[in-house]
Amino acid sequence: MAKTKTVFFCQNCGHESPKWLGKCPSCGQWNTFVEEVVQPASKNAPAWQGQSAGVKRGNKPKKLAEVEQGKEERLTSPDAELNRVLGGGIVKGSLVLMGGEPGIGKSTLMLQLALQMPQIKVLYVSGEESEQQIKMRAGRMPQQGDNCFLLTETAMDNIFQQVEALEPQLVILDSIQTMHSAQVEAAAGSVSQVRQCAAEVMRFAKQASIPFILIGHITKEGSLAGPKVLEHMVDTVLQFEGDRHLSYRILRTQKNRFGSTAELGIYEMQSSGLRQVSNPSEILITQREESLSGVAIAATLEGNRPLLIEVQALASTAAYGTPQRSATGFDIKRLNMLLAVLEKRAGLRLGNYDVFLNMAGGLRIDDPAVDLAICVAITSSLLDVPLPDTVAFAAELGLGGEIRAVNRVEGRITEAQKLGFKEILVSKYHGKALEGKFKGIKVVPVGKLEQVIRHLQLRG
Repeated sequence: MAKTKTVFFCQNCGHESPKWLGKCPSCGQWNTFVEEVVQPASKNAPAWQGQSAGVKRGNKPKKLAEVEQGKEERLTSPDAELNRVLGGGIVKGSLVLMGGEPGIGKSTLMLQLALQMPQIKVLYVSGEESEQQIKMRAGRMPQQGDNCFLLTETAMDNIFQQVEALEPQLVILDSIQTMHSAQVEAAAGSVSQVRQCAAEVMRFAKQASIPFILIGHITKEGSLAGPKVLEHMVDTVLQFEGDRHLSYRILRTQKNRFGSTAELGIYEMQSSGLRQVSNPSEILITQREESLSGVAIAATLEGNRPLLIEVQALASTAAYGTPQRSATGFDIKRLNMLLAVLEKRAGLRLGNYDVFLNMAGGLRIDDPAVDLAICVAITSSLLDVPLPDTVAFAAELGLGGEIRAVNRVEGRITEAQKLGFKEILVSKYHGKALEGKFKGIKVVPVGKLEQVIRHLQLRG
């Protein structure tokens, strides 16, 4: 019998120490060390490595020019939103980690994916639910795949043996925190177990060229549970976000070795599962029966996708001495900068007003192209003058009050035109490249903030 020993692991970064430490020397966090009982790895290879591992041969260095570049083989799913986020599909042999709040819909999305792909074998491994529970959840979905196999198991060795016997083209593991490896004597979900299980899954996926999708828990701070090395080991890290009290969900990419990290997918939670939202601009713009002050439409970008989002602002007299500045879905420091520009360059006195800003739809916007829409919405609320419903904005604002150009403005204008907007204000520094290029929408070039206010007739 191998002798067991007790070590301490940092729950934040996975740093190992023979004794308890108050502060982690690796990540600098306090009171993150927990005690775990571990056992040295056995010299005998696990049973699942009998056929897949094969004979080990020593690798030799090779010139970069001699390496043959093969074509990435991807599994294209019927879920266009997931394909976009992953960069075109699921790469064979890749390891995808998806995290999110409890009850947000991670397991529903993955089970729906398994049922939507009847042309390939999909193995859904659950360590949290029974087969009857999964069957009940699948019964509410319109898709009923014939090639979806279920396995309720937490032992990694048995999972790999079943994968070798079934030979699926895709494996979904729900969740990595419930899995247990016989190579480590520690509780499931501990730092050492999560790290060991992820390492075994990664080794098996690369050897067998089978893609694995791991569902992961998150902590109360919103980060993925387990050691930080878990995110470094996998190929792709996805984050499923949204408010459980709202129907819309957002799938973001935090890391992707096979595509862009700027893409996002949008879903709507329904009783029958998650519905793809192919045109998110329609859900991000509120249908209003009457014009309201403080509402402006901004043309922004999320990855390669142009979106029109509703910017809502409210300026009210401060009830107390110090005015409040609050922003939802936008950087508060940038909001303070835009308020300073409005005071200095447009002559608006905001020192005695509370200013509240909200990006409708629950999105977090970092695009500077929404600057002009924010300033116009604040001005409209302050003066209580509604803006026209058919006008959109796509421009950055400088400290001198100048309207600066933004990238990919043609895609923003096309999106506004597609949704029926008649006019869009952009920077004059785009030059003459936009003249006569768009029909059905008027492109108005502007250079200064005062010019925008006069054009919209916000004040005399």
